[in-house]
Amino acid sequence: MSTPSDSLSERAGLTPFVARPQDGPPRRDQRDLMERPFFSLSKSRRVRPIHYRSGAIELEVHAVPEHGMASIWDADILIWAGSQLVEAADAGLPTSRFVRFTPYQFLTAVGRGTGKQQYDLLKRALARLQSTSVRTTIRNGPHWQRHQFSWINEWEECVLATGRSEGLELVLPDWFYRGVLDRSLVLTIDPDYFRLRGGIERWLYRVARKHGGRQPRGWAFQFRHLHAKSGSLARYSDFALDLRRIVQRQPLPGYALRIERDDRGEELLRFWPASPVDRLAAGLRDIGRSGANPLGRTGASVSADQAHESQPGLWDRAQSPAGNESNRESNFRSFGEHLRRALSDHGRLPGRKGGRS
Repeated sequence: MSTPSDSLSERAGLTPFVARPQDGPPRRDQRDLMERPFFSLSKSRRVRPIHYRSGAIELEVHAVPEHGMASIWDADILIWAGSQLVEAADAGLPTSRFVRFTPYQFLTAVGRGTGKQQYDLLKRALARLQSTSVRTTIRNGPHWQRHQFSWINEWEECVLATGRSEGLELVLPDWFYRGVLDRSLVLTIDPDYFRLRGGIERWLYRVARKHGGRQPRGWAFQFRHLHAKSGSLARYSDFALDLRRIVQRQPLPGYALRIERDDRGEELLRFWPASPVDRLAAGLRDIGRSGANPLGRTGASVSADQAHESQPGLWDRAQSPAGNESNRESNFRSFGEHLRRALSDHGRLPGRKGGRS
């Protein structure tokens, strides 16, 4: 990638923050990014802009055709960088918007492979983050109406003569940087978030974490409200079908899901903190409740599956738990494996000695 010379680069006026060794996946997410449609949920290149308004909050996200809009998988880079900055600040170390790191640090932290394909995909993600333009009224001062920025102001790769990538440098926008250093705007997330494959699952977990938090009764949203908040390109009927499938699979780490109906008969999605066993029990109770075939197809030109399926190539095929299985085989096998693991952890498998009665 071509970058400005050092004399013109914003990095010339910033002290670099060198990424620290990290024990496990990143654990901090920025609250403002967790519930609103800042990112594409699709694996396909999206160029159609996102326009979102709720009360005094306005948000626009624009993409360029060359790269497409930054996706919710690309946002892993921001979560990782934000976690690095928060942990450094907690340790009393200086921080900076200018972050220096190696691809290996990021890829291993979020559980991705470290082959050439993954390095290439990382650079494409950085290009999307830099070329995506965001305009929002969130966290604006009293004399300002809109703030416009890109997720990355600039980035550069250091490559040795052998062609090996030695490291990466990037500059984060001030809007994001101030958000992660404000403790009231940062939440801890479950490290299993990075194992979620579907775009809508990832977005839904962040909504649940932001609103459900640790509240025993959780939170509930109308399906239609979630559709509007997601910025999804899928039509509402397909989005609703996708939500019903997710409720039956119960994939969100730390949260159980249930479908309810309000006084007008509108479908609601309720989520609340729950153990793995409670999540699986909730999924079993919900099977067949909504009257929809969880594995059916609606025949829409842009289905929920197409709009929210996992990003291609972000995980090596050998690492993918689904492999080449069909959706039906994958859903039932994944559900059964989670049930077996959860019951085993709680000492409830038949024939297990010392288990609970």
